Amino acid sequence: MEPLNENDGHPWIHPGRFPGFAQWKLEKPSLITQAQIYTMTIFTRIIQGEIPAYRIKEDDFFLAFLDIHPLREGHTLVIPKTETDHFFDLDEKFLSRILIFAQPIARAIEKSFRCDRCGISVVGLEVPHAHMHLIPIDQISDMDFKKPKLKLSPEAFREVQEKILANLKR
Repeated sequence: MEPLNENDGHPWIHPGRFPGFAQWKLEKPSLITQAQIYTMTIFTRIIQGEIPAYRIKEDDFFLAFLDIHPLREGHTLVIPKTETDHFFDLDEKFLSRILIFAQPIARAIEKSFRCDRCGISVVGLEVPHAHMHLIPIDQISDMDFKKPKLKLSPEAFREVQEKILANLKR
């Protein structure tokens, strides 16, 4: 199959699953085939650096980055670098390690934003790649995924990222 050089609204990507897909601008040229892109999740493409993200923390097994459709400022996603659809299909060592990886991020979120605590949610319907949401909350309704999402500018995302990173280093 022919490699893709740019994302131009390819028909094999279900547009409902990836809203705004046609507007993505890749930082690196893509050398993947149509068959690979069909099975690869958006999160895998973020891990590989093909899609930009406001990265918070990364190691050999996990990546944390800001949700581009946040419920609240500081809404962060934590994902394993292994592509697994269902969260509880992750190997036991990944299940425990993902919480240990997320703990300092959650603490940094709590220091960065006025909130009672950092809530955690595993839903798994939005993207077929295991992930958890870390959200600064004051009440349970702050984690209502039916609420309208915030629309932040790139500058606002960078400010949120910088706040969390500054408190992560402390």
